[in-house]
Amino acid sequence: MILQALSDYYARKTVDPQTSLPPEGFELKAIPFVLVLDQAGQLVQLTDRREGEGKRREARAQLVPQGVKKASGVAANLLWDNAEYVLGIATRSKPKRIAEQQAAFVKRLTEAFGDAPEDTGLRAVQSFLKTQRAAALKKLEAHPVWPEILETNPLLSFQLSSDTALVCQRPAVVASLRARNNVAMAADGICLITGEPDVIERLHPSIKGVWGAQAAGANIVSFNLDAFNSYGKAQSFNAPIGKRPVFTYTTALNHLLAKGSRQRIQVGDASTVFWAEKSSGAAFESVFLDFLDSRGDDPDRGTQAVASLYASVKAGQPFTSDDEQRFHVLGLAPNAARIAIRFWHVASIRKLGSAFLAHFESLNIDRPAYETGAPLSLYRLLTSVAAQGKAENIPPNLGGDVMRAILNGMPYPETLMQSALRRIRAEREVSFPRAALLKAYIIRNLNDQEITVSLNLENASPGYRLGRLFAALERTQERAQGNLNASIRERYYGAFSSTPVTVMPTLMKLKNHHLAKLPNRGEAVNLEKLFAEIIDGLADVPSRLSLTEQARFAVGYYHQRQSFFNKSDADKSDQSATQSAE
Repeated sequence: MILQALSDYYARKTVDPQTSLPPEGFELKAIPFVLVLDQAGQLVQLTDRREGEGKRREARAQLVPQGVKKASGVAANLLWDNAEYVLGIATRSKPKRIAEQQAAFVKRLTEAFGDAPEDTGLRAVQSFLKTQRAAALKKLEAHPVWPEILETNPLLSFQLSSDTALVCQRPAVVASLRARNNVAMAADGICLITGEPDVIERLHPSIKGVWGAQAAGANIVSFNLDAFNSYGKAQSFNAPIGKRPVFTYTTALNHLLAKGSRQRIQVGDASTVFWAEKSSGAAFESVFLDFLDSRGDDPDRGTQAVASLYASVKAGQPFTSDDEQRFHVLGLAPNAARIAIRFWHVASIRKLGSAFLAHFESLNIDRPAYETGAPLSLYRLLTSVAAQGKAENIPPNLGGDVMRAILNGMPYPETLMQSALRRIRAEREVSFPRAALLKAYIIRNLNDQEITVSLNLENASPGYRLGRLFAALERTQERAQGNLNASIRERYYGAFSSTPVTVMPTLMKLKNHHLAKLPNRGEAVNLEKLFAEIIDGLADVPSRLSLTEQARFAVGYYHQRQSFFNKSDADKSDQSATQSAE
């Protein structure tokens, strides 16, 4: 089903000429250096097609004949390859292998177009390879980028001096290659994707762009050990797929995973791609990216898009012209030389919009004044529970588990709550994203409706009450002593949130000392009333708080702290209004 959906996506993209994917037999490849030849095959110049500055210089992707799958043997691409194949120069390989590579490159060109091709560009390339290469190498040795070519062994291709396109992009060359690809061959099996007789592909092209996988690419369909084979069928004949479907699904997936793609994102260890069934779903594809990660070039646009989706779903209005079309979400993770499917989800845009709405409403909690109205992206939620806030430290499998829970409207994984509590104890900070995560977990997993958006004075949960109490104790210390390097939060948060009985007597004594130092007696009275209100609603102080009660503790602490800040802001506004009136 996954491969079929990817093949359908390829078909969808080929309908629109503005976004069409490479035709069968071709691929997009970044070619940094181009050998410009005259019609006689003599080297005119070496063109550097990279853009940018310094180490970030990159070449734009060019349409070239589809490359062969290279392993340890010698296998040449057609009209493009690395410097060892094209020029026969030694960069990393041994001289004997270099000669084999260069011979293979020439042979591949001859097999494809013959010894005397009609096209001028092809004749120039053949002349270069057979008679002009030695003279060209002497000329190239004086070029400023020659040392870099020897060091990096980059990709090279050819261009006629009278053209602006590569030789492999000349109309006659493209037509010849398409004709070769369309030659009918006898079917030798039934394709799993189309269900029709087809020529079964033995080796599938590599999938590139999966974080953590081999740089040369890996495969979804792969049988690289005898233990994986069955019924005497080796390699990909175990999962028979025709040549064209293999090309379409691999081309579509490589397009989605390409650098700069707006339809891929890293969710934990899973490289996640997503696409709509129809072109009308393109707007939702953009919103989906912003939901996952709003760090793009224009986060305000992402905020507006997600807000628009939120409003549409809440009002029961369609977001696209066809909200019943299917939307696909695929998570891929590296697994040695192969790619593992971390998660696969298919649902209508309407259903996914409802799932987003439920997720956002579960996360909704009082925001600090410095926070904008942007929704919390999945990336920010996951990095908030990772050590040092780094994506590479997100616990394994957590991203995929959370994604599944959101898309399916299921309970969040327990490891999400545990990870949040672990980071809070380690850093002694109940941040906005962590508080929102814990609130969402309590509401969805425990069905606790007493955990509201803001402070709930009626919530009698021991954990929630003790969290409020700890926030009040910290506030009293701050007002009495100012900002300290080691406040009671730094010293006692871990103990008070797990075994409150052990440290509560000490903190209550400190509270009395801090209240006595407050210069404003009215503020001291108000804090005393707050302590009384919190403790009166606390039936008993438990000796130990469970993990779920520790989650309520963190939310109660966060709510009470936000209540203090909101009150301070309101007091400042009132003072400003009074001064303006005077």
